[in-house]
Amino acid sequence: MPRSREYRIFLDIQERRILKNIIRKTTSENRRVRCNILLLADESKNTALTYRQIADELHCAVGTVSTTIKEFCHFGLDATLTPLRGSGSDTANLKATGEVQARVIAKACSSAPEGRIRWTLSLLEDAMASVLETKISRSTIGRILQKNDLRPHLSEYWCIPPKEDAEFVAAMEDVLDVYHQPYNATAPLWCMDEKPYQLLGESREPLPMRPGDVAKVDAEYIRNGTVSVFCFIQPHTGRITYAVEPTRTAVDWAEKIKFLVDDINPDADKIVLMCDNLNTHSIASLYKAFPPEEARRLTRKLEVHYTPKHGSWLDIAEIGINIMTRECLNRRIGNIEELRKELKAWNEAYNKNPTAVNWQFSNEISRIKLKSLYPDIEKNRRERRQQEKMDGN
Repeated sequence: MPRSREYRIFLDIQERRILKNIIRKTTSENRRVRCNILLLADESKNTALTYRQIADELHCAVGTVSTTIKEFCHFGLDATLTPLRGSGSDTANLKATGEVQARVIAKACSSAPEGRIRWTLSLLEDAMASVLETKISRSTIGRILQKNDLRPHLSEYWCIPPKEDAEFVAAMEDVLDVYHQPYNATAPLWCMDEKPYQLLGESREPLPMRPGDVAKVDAEYIRNGTVSVFCFIQPHTGRITYAVEPTRTAVDWAEKIKFLVDDINPDADKIVLMCDNLNTHSIASLYKAFPPEEARRLTRKLEVHYTPKHGSWLDIAEIGINIMTRECLNRRIGNIEELRKELKAWNEAYNKNPTAVNWQFSNEISRIKLKSLYPDIEKNRRERRQQEKMDGN
């Protein structure tokens, strides 16, 4: 009869989630093994293995298993996953003092050398060798960057608003107020945006996936022009509707608005519409497409709000476009008819179980996070008083 365990593990849901997240992200084999030991030894679901079974499963020593479980029971999760270092180890004697780390961070945040796109660990190692008395290794530089959440190898496009811009702030706060209004079936909120899409045909038939081999697509393709994909998303419900047109004119936009008013929400008293500042996104576009009486009828049904210039990231429709692109458009589609067919199939399936947009950004948060965009009222008052004194003299 086997002996009962001296140390027993019962993990809660949060601990299991932390361990699985570490296994997915860590580059340390030691931490990965320790996380797996704790998961396999967990008795909360009556699936725990013996020490020998865990060791065989993870190809480690039984002593490693017993030590990890003992440390968890005595010291907790953090201590178990942080290996102790000897006093003479390189990691314990890390040469990167606070001053050294500050210099590495400053260099990594500066412009890359001439002729290079971005900083690499090798470039940073060479650059720091010329400014530091003690040489530090690439691995040390990598740990400093990781610790401070710096990733020089990554970049993303972002609309950067100007500093201290009252016009931007006023438009942004209006948008955020609209987003935090409760759902109103008689005045539903819709956000719209559009994106160009390039039609690409296959020059050769792709080879399908088969056991032991991935699908193969020829590097050559046939350009068949571009079209415009219009996307409307209802944030409170997550519902998405779309349209594909060969052009992106004022008339195209006006026809989509008429479809939204008369076909999507015919019973609504008013539709709250959020869009960016593209020149075609204007009430004037309705008068370019319809007789004045019809254009005025549609205008009365609309309450239009615009995201600020340099603030298109505030348009929730970009979330809808990202979903549409990730799930349907991120591939080669050769003609507009096929594109409409594929989008229709995707849209019908998506709207059967849409997910509401959980928008967290608010005016209260923006006044803290984007404080630099808000005008300095005291400074403006001081300048005004100074100007009044000068005028009085």
